[in-house]
Amino acid sequence: MESSLPRRVALLRSALLPDGSLVDVAIDGDTVSDVAPAGTLTADDADTLDLDGRLLLPAPAEPHAHLDKALSADRIQPPLGDLGSAIAAWAAHATTMTVAEIADRARTQALAMLAAGTTSIRTHVDVLSDGGAASVADSVRGAQALIQVRDELADLMDIELVALAGPLAPDEHVEAVLDLGVDLVGGAPHLAEDPLADVDRLLAIARRRDLGVDLHADESLDGPVTLDHYARAVRDWPRDRQYSAGHCVRLGTLGPERLAEVVADVAAADIGVITLPITNLYLQGWQHPVSTPRGLTAITALLDAGVRVAAGADNVRDPFNPVGRSDALETASLLVTAGHLTPDEAYAMVSVAARSVMGLPAAGPVVGARADLLAVAATSVTDAVANASADRIVLSRGRLVARTEVHRTVAAPARAAASPVPTPAPVPVP
Repeated sequence: MESSLPRRVALLRSALLPDGSLVDVAIDGDTVSDVAPAGTLTADDADTLDLDGRLLLPAPAEPHAHLDKALSADRIQPPLGDLGSAIAAWAAHATTMTVAEIADRARTQALAMLAAGTTSIRTHVDVLSDGGAASVADSVRGAQALIQVRDELADLMDIELVALAGPLAPDEHVEAVLDLGVDLVGGAPHLAEDPLADVDRLLAIARRRDLGVDLHADESLDGPVTLDHYARAVRDWPRDRQYSAGHCVRLGTLGPERLAEVVADVAAADIGVITLPITNLYLQGWQHPVSTPRGLTAITALLDAGVRVAAGADNVRDPFNPVGRSDALETASLLVTAGHLTPDEAYAMVSVAARSVMGLPAAGPVVGARADLLAVAATSVTDAVANASADRIVLSRGRLVARTEVHRTVAAPARAAASPVPTPAPVPVP
């Protein structure tokens, strides 16, 4: 880590925008104040950063992470498998974790994401109830760790916490986690014996405490549908907070008529939907060795209905996903490949749409926007998504917070030895 960072930046020089224009970008505090043709804006040298033609984009935001689980796979050595096996492996390990160990992994993961360009993270944190058997003190270990990390990194990035309450987590445990300062109510009602009742339970807690809600919803190919029930319940709730749902895999397998009904309810309630390609591509479909389904939500149908759809990386190197690069450009690439989106649409879902679903101010190289910016060595959005160059410059609230420089040396190809052009053999005359 660099002790000279973060540092204030007043001018970005020679930035390439997605439309091909080369510009200077002035920054006043945490806000973009001017965008003009390259070479026309000035600032003190100490406050100027030359991007040298790097592509300048809104910084990614991660709308659905699990920092408390991240980087635990090497410790757990979980078997490869579906959602059920991942939950079992995690539950067995969770009883052994300390606050310090959770915080160490979460901090490492958050800083890796910041280095790759992500300046805002919404992370779920388990209410560690051990099926209801844990004490209140044990149930809040994860929340204590992530609140510590949120506070430590508050000068560098925005971190928002969601209480992930399993169906067997007593209300007392959920309330204790929220009492510590966790921001949103969450859970996984589709795993409950009575999914709709669990939706109602979690919404009652949120309403009682005047908090927003971000549920894991319908994370299965053929299980229950709870998303429309959730949408109808919060349709008339206050709009000064966010309501969102992650995964929503079941939408991808519904027939057209039922899908249209659910999507209409979601649109009417303005619930943000968060698709999580890498984890759902990994976890879903193990029972279908032939014509394995994609395991994604109905992205196109949701977008066509005007639903705000964001995308996230979800789990990284834990029982729910053994891989992951901590990089929003990986998520965007998967959206192109598995979700059949354009690179521009995909990048918008991990940046502009993600910030919208998270309730954050708009960011990007636009006058009046938050100066949360990513400059990457690329010639276009497609080039950035395809190659995901590690050469990146990251600004959070108008300050340089991370820089990765790449030096590449490649052997030159051998030159072909000069030789005369062979003369064709004479053709015999009959």
